[in-house]
Amino acid sequence: MPQSKRFKEAQTLVDPKKIYSPEEAIELVKKTSTVKFDAAVEVHLRLGIDPKKSGEQVRGVVVLPHGTGKTKRVCAFVSPDKETEANEAHADRVGGDELIAEITQSGKIDFDVAIATPDMMPRLAKLAKLLGPRGLMPNPKTDTVGTHVKKMVEEAKAGKISWRNDDTGNVHQLIGKVSFDTPKLVENLHALLESVRRAKPATAKGIYIQTAVLTSSMGPAIHFAT
Repeated sequence: MPQSKRFKEAQTLVDPKKIYSPEEAIELVKKTSTVKFDAAVEVHLRLGIDPKKSGEQVRGVVVLPHGTGKTKRVCAFVSPDKETEANEAHADRVGGDELIAEITQSGKIDFDVAIATPDMMPRLAKLAKLLGPRGLMPNPKTDTVGTHVKKMVEEAKAGKISWRNDDTGNVHQLIGKVSFDTPKLVENLHALLESVRRAKPATAKGIYIQTAVLTSSMGPAIHFAT
């Protein structure tokens, strides 16, 4: 597919050999956005891990200080005594066995995050094939299983994200929109990077974050220092 004139013009603003500071890179991302909508700002990290080894697969959870700019729809699979708490925290869908049965029958997923109380987890096995491939299955490791329902829902709404490496050892994550002020994007970026650093496997050798790239939706890649 041929590159658009706008993309080629944006590309001329970026030195492909330069490693920019995070602040410089974010300013460039904003300048080189080539689309007419409020583009996403994406981070792409190449990690020095072997994703084929279970001990070197990395994942983490972090609350971005300024959110991602995307309103998260939260589904709370909870016991009856926790439904009021979930509703007061403004979960978009709340329920237990009946909700699980409804989704099992319809196959419709209309939420971005799922949280659950521990007693619901065995029952959610029915939805594993629907939720698992979408990364929506509640998991204690991503703090989406617990009795603190209000906190889980509110954090998901506020910009809490979970990230993990892909099959090639890369991490791809949205950290905001080009309309965000630069300082806010910088703070979101640092929060993500700190989470990734904390997840470094003890067996990982050499440079951990090997390359780091910022880009906007359909914009040019901008390498930055971590």
